[in-house]
Amino acid sequence: MTLLSIDWDFYAGMIEHVFDSPFWGTPDLEYHRQERWWDLARKRGGGLEALQEDFPLYGDPLELLKYQGLPVAAALSHDSAWEWLAGFEAAEVVNVDSHHDLFSLSGNPEQVRPGNWAGLGLKRGKILQYTCIYPEWHSEVRVTEGFDLHRTHEEIILHFSKDLLDRIQLQKGQPLPDPGEVQGVLLVQSPAWTNPIYDPLFFELLEGLQAVRLTEPVRRYK
Repeated sequence: MTLLSIDWDFYAGMIEHVFDSPFWGTPDLEYHRQERWWDLARKRGGGLEALQEDFPLYGDPLELLKYQGLPVAAALSHDSAWEWLAGFEAAEVVNVDSHHDLFSLSGNPEQVRPGNWAGLGLKRGKILQYTCIYPEWHSEVRVTEGFDLHRTHEEIILHFSKDLLDRIQLQKGQPLPDPGEVQGVLLVQSPAWTNPIYDPLFFELLEGLQAVRLTEPVRRYK
C-alpha cells in the first residue's frame, strides 16, 4: 500500500518567464508565506488577483475528493511530513509535487525541512520506495524540475548511493494513485510557493476530505 503526499504547488503553479517567481530559492519563512505575495501583486499594479495570470491554477484539484474516507492529514509545510510518516509502517511514498524534496543545498542537511524530508526518509528507512510525480504543466516551463527529467536525475545522483537511487523514480503527468492502493494521504499548502487566491479552494478540499491538521494552514485570501 502507498502513502500519498500532495503538495498544493502541483496545482497552484506558474507560467514561463516569471522572473520574480518564488518557486526556487525561496526560504519557508513567514514573510515569504504571506507578505511577499502582496509585494509581487503590488509590482503588478493590483491586489492579489493581479497574480492570477503569472501564477495560474492548473488541472482540477477537486479530483482529490476521490480520497474521501481515507485517513487524510493536512499541514502548512512539508517539514511536518515525518510526523505524518510516523503514523504508518515504512512504505512506498508517492509525492505529487513541483519539487522532488530529496535534498536541499541550504541549511543543515540532517534537519528535516520541506526540501529534504523525502531524501532523509529514504536514508533513514522511513520510506522504502519513493516516486515524485511532477505536474504536466512543467512541460511548458523550462526552469521547472519536471521539464527535463534526465537533467533533474543527473542532479540527484550526486547525493545518493546507488542502492537508494534504485528506489527513486521521477515521473511527470502520471495519473494519481487509485484510492484502493492508498493507505494515507498528506495534503500540504506550502504557502511560500503557492498563490494565495487559491486558498479558499484548498480549504474546501480540507473540509471535503475531513483532513486532520498536523499544523494549521493559513488563510491569506477571502
